[in-house]
Formats: sequence, structure tokens, C-alpha cells
Amino acid sequence: MKKLFHFYPKEFIVSFLPMTAIAVLACFSFVFVTNKIIHQSLSEKATAAVNELSSEVLDILEPSVQKLANWSSIVRANHNEKVLDGLCEDLSEDSAFYYATDISRFERGGFFLMYPHWVPDSSWEPRTRPWFTDAVENNGAFTYCDPYMDDRTGSVCVTFSESVSENGTVLGVAGLDITLNGLVNLISDINLSEHSVVNIVTFDGTYLSNKDESKIFSANYFSESKIKNFYTVDEYLDGIQRSFIKNGRFYAVKRIGTSPWFAVVEGPVSDFNSFFKKMSFVIVIAVVVFAVVGSFFISLFLRSLRRKESLIGEKVASETNTLAVAAKENAATSQDQNASIKEIVSTMEDNNELSGSISTKITDVASIANKTSSDVLDGVSALSKNVEQLHEIFDANQSTINGIKLLGEKIENIWEIVSLINSVADQAKIIAFNAELEASSAGEAGKNFHIVATEIRRLSDGIIDGTKEIKERISEIQQSSDSLILASENGTEKIKEGYGSARKLEEKFNSIKNSSEMTAASADDIESIVKQQVVSSNQILTTIKQIASGVDSFFQATESISVTAENLRLVAQELNK
Repeated sequence: MKKLFHFYPKEFIVSFLPMTAIAVLACFSFVFVTNKIIHQSLSEKATAAVNELSSEVLDILEPSVQKLANWSSIVRANHNEKVLDGLCEDLSEDSAFYYATDISRFERGGFFLMYPHWVPDSSWEPRTRPWFTDAVENNGAFTYCDPYMDDRTGSVCVTFSESVSENGTVLGVAGLDITLNGLVNLISDINLSEHSVVNIVTFDGTYLSNKDESKIFSANYFSESKIKNFYTVDEYLDGIQRSFIKNGRFYAVKRIGTSPWFAVVEGPVSDFNSFFKKMSFVIVIAVVVFAVVGSFFISLFLRSLRRKESLIGEKVASETNTLAVAAKENAATSQDQNASIKEIVSTMEDNNELSGSISTKITDVASIANKTSSDVLDGVSALSKNVEQLHEIFDANQSTINGIKLLGEKIENIWEIVSLINSVADQAKIIAFNAELEASSAGEAGKNFHIVATEIRRLSDGIIDGTKEIKERISEIQQSSDSLILASENGTEKIKEGYGSARKLEEKFNSIKNSSEMTAASADDIESIVKQQVVSSNQILTTIKQIASGVDSFFQATESISVTAENLRLVAQELNK
């Protein structure tokens, strides 16, 4: 045992202090809760005691109250002295009963009845007695008079009275004397504990009942009880039911019905918790012994635990050292990764800006391509109209050539007519010449005919000259027509060549139109793709930034782990020591 305590003093102290603290706390909690339970139970018992006493007193008073109520009904029905005198004896079985009219017993119609029979002297007037005047003032309410010592019986009595009225007119007052000797028996039956006290007191604290009969009407409850340290008479006997514990004593009070009497109970709490105190002491001793024994075994357990802790500390130190090295390496790697991620983020931001610029340029190209496609479409339309117009010119030129050829044919026909006219003119000239010859030979008679023949010959010369000129003009026209035909035919060839070139140009423009439409569509597609690429680049940039933030957090966490691992290694070294 010496070896054990020499070996484990620290372990024993460390285990003893918590066990002792827990034991003391448990004992105090047990005592506190048990006291609360006892106080609650004691308060309930005190309340039950005053309720029981009040109930039993009311049971004693209830027959008297009922008698007075019955008497009031009888008097209202028949106010005849003889009839009432007979009934008065029936109501006086165990107590004195009496009735006095509101008219003096010495006047006509006034009387006083009492059983057992008692004949007062000539100076005694019931209407001057407190039981009569108080009942009249209370106007039909049940009236309690102050207790008194009855001269006839030598017993403590109290008078209950009640006025009898009819149509607002007081007919008389009925009274009933009750001895209070039975109250002593009531309080003796109610016994809460050895030193508890149960009594009935008046509104000023005077005893109506007491185990010591000499104190009835001669002693006051407040002069003997410690309740005066907490309440005055008026505060304590105010009609409110109370039950409480103060300074190691319990108290309870309750008013008895509507009477000016109160049931009071008090006593020391030690009557109920003395056994509990002994048990508490035993429990505390047992808990302390348990704490000492438990501390000894816990010290043994702590010794074994410290050995295991030493082995675990060495292992933790080794593992922590490895963890610290790995954490430092991981921190360095995380730092490099963090720098690389930041470079990637910078590159992605530049790429994102470039993508945005490309998107803007592609949008402009798409707009230009769409405009070019529209312009080419307009050009194709205009070229188609031009081809149609060339075709129409070709047709018109061909018609012109045909017209010129037809005109040549007509001119040739005119040439024949001119030849015919020229022939006719020659013949006319010959005929005119012959006529001149004939006129010359006729002499004077042929003179006029000679003139006519001369004119005809001249006309024929003119016609011949005209036809020559016509022939020259026709020849010129034919030459011009031939030249025009040649020129028109050459123009037609040129128009054919232009028409063919226009057709080829139309085909080229159609091809250009198709290409421009494809270019515009491709530009739109490229624009959509570039916009998607920009959105994707933004998302990638956001993701890379989040990764960079995560890597940065991971780097910081790794540094924190490295520091923690180093601290843990130092703690492990201290633990090994």
C-alpha cells in the first residue's frame, strides 16, 4: 500500500478532488430537493389541517344556522306567542334558544320566549342586547356575537342571531347559544406533529380554543406565536387563506365560513425533517467513503492510462513529425499550384478579352456579309434585267435589219418604177420631138401644138433629170441601207456577244450570290459559335477563379495544418517528457 501511495500521489489527488466535488454537489442537491419536497408536503398538510378544522366547525354550526332559518319561516307564517312558545321548546334540544319581538316585552304585543325557561328581572330588556341590535343592523344576515362565559352553565358560549322581517318590517330577533367546549375536542383530534399547535382564534387573535383552557378569552395568539415577526393581526387575519414556511416553522390560516373566527396551525419543521437529517448525514458519509475508495481505484486506472498515454504520445510525436514534413511539402506544392492557377487565370482573362474582340469583329463581318449578300442580290436582279433588255435590243435590232432588208426590196421596186418612168419619159420626149416636127410642118396651125410639144419635151427632160436624181438618191439609199444592214448585222453580232457575256456574267453573279449567302450564313454561324465560345470562356474563367480561390484556401489551410502539425509535434514532445 505504501508503494502504491508513494507511486500515485498525483493520480490519487486528481481523482479524489473531482469525486469529492461531485459527491458534495450530489449531497447538497439531494438535501435541497428533499427539503423542497418536505416543505411542499408540509405546506399541503398544514393547509389540509386548517381546511379540516374549518369544515368540522361549520358542521357544528350548520344545525344552529338551519334552526334559525326554519324559525324565521315559522314566525312569518304565524306570529302568535303561544304557538311560538311551543315551537321554541322543540328547537332547544341541545342549546338555549330564544326569541324577542321588536316591541318591548312590557308593551302590548311584545314578548320574549326562551328555552330552557328563564325569567329575567324587570329591568332586563332584550332589545338593548348586542345579539338583538347587531342582528337588526345586519338586516337578516347571520350574526355572530362575542363569546362569553355563561353564568348558568359556567361554559364558554357564543350567540348566533338573525332578524326576522316581513315586508321590510322587523318582527323580532331569534337567538341561539352554543357552547364552545366541543372546539377543544376538535383541535385535539387534529394533530400534525408532536410540537404542532392547532387553534381557533377571533378576528383580534383571542383564543376561542386551546389545549390549555385557561388561555381561552384570556390569552392572545399573536402574543405567543412567532407569526408576529412576519405579519400584524390585521394583515394575517384578513380572510385570505395562507400556508407557508418561515425560519424553520410552518404556518397556515383560514377563515371559518363567514364567521369572524379563524383556524390557525403552526409548528416546527424539525418535527418532519429530523429523520431526514440523520439519513442525510449517513448518506453524506457513505458518499465520502465511496469517493475515497473510488478515487483510489481511479488513481490505479489513471496510472495505467498514463502509461498508455506515454506510448501513444511517442507514436503521435512520430506521426506528427511525418505529418509536419508532409504538410510543409504539400504547402510548397500548393503554393506552386496557386501561382500556376493565377497565371492560367491571367491567360484566360486575356483570352476572354480577345474572344470578346473577335466576337465584335465577327459581328461586324457578319453584318458586312449580309449587306454584301443583299447588294449582290440587287446586282443579280439588275443584271437579269439588263440581259432581258439586251435580248429585247437584239430582237429590236433584228427587226430593224429585217425592216431595212424589206426597205431595200421596196427600193428595188421603186427602182423598177423609176426605170419605167424614165422609159416613159424617153418615149414622151421622142413623141414631143416628133410633135414639134409635125407642128413646125403645120405652120401657123401647129404653133400652139408646137408649144405644147415643146413643154412636153421639156417636162420629159425634167422627168428624166428627176429620175436620174432619184436613181442617185435610191442608189445612195441602197448604199446606206446596205451599210446599215452591215452595221446592224455587226451590231447584232456584238449584241449576241454582249448577250452571251451578260448571260455568263449573270451566272457568275448567281454563283457570287450563292457564295455571299453561304458566307453570310457562315458568318452568322461563326458569330453564334464565337458568342458561345465567349460565354464558355467566361464560365471557364469563373470556374478557374473558383479553383484558384479553392487552391488559395487549400494553400492557407495547408499552412495552417503545417503550423498545427508543428504545434502538435511540440505537444507530443512535451507529452513524452
